[in-house]
Amino acid sequence: MQVQSNLNQLMRGVLYPASNVVFSAQTDNPGEVKYVPGKDPSMATDPLTSTFGGWQAVENAALALSESANLLLIPGRNCANGVPVPMNNPDWSRFVQELRDAGVKAYQAAQSKDQDKMVDAADTLSAACAGCHRKWREKPRAADRCK
Repeated sequence: MQVQSNLNQLMRGVLYPASNVVFSAQTDNPGEVKYVPGKDPSMATDPLTSTFGGWQAVENAALALSESANLLLIPGRNCANGVPVPMNNPDWSRFVQELRDAGVKAYQAAQSKDQDKMVDAADTLSAACAGCHRKWREKPRAADRCK
């Protein structure tokens, strides 16, 4: 295994987009996603309107979140400020597990195609993200993150 990105890049490239797909399913029914006429779904930048769109896009995003928990545990990853990810801190392991569990819950909710379950799953995901962000990201100075 090799680290190719810092934590910020991983978050922006994988976790943030996947989370937004899960969060969108709370209010917009993925089963009613309208495809854009004349646009090739295989070229869509919106996962919900792509070839694998609708509820399948929500399922895929939820699985990406669960799988990304593994990426957060690869040794050698740094935060954007160059500080190593705090993998030796027990809270890190707990927050990563909460992310993994939230992804599984969102996947199961997406499989059910039930928006009420998606609201509950999105709340779980939001709480998992917020715990880690409060501890390490939400610092007045970027230099103090991950410490």
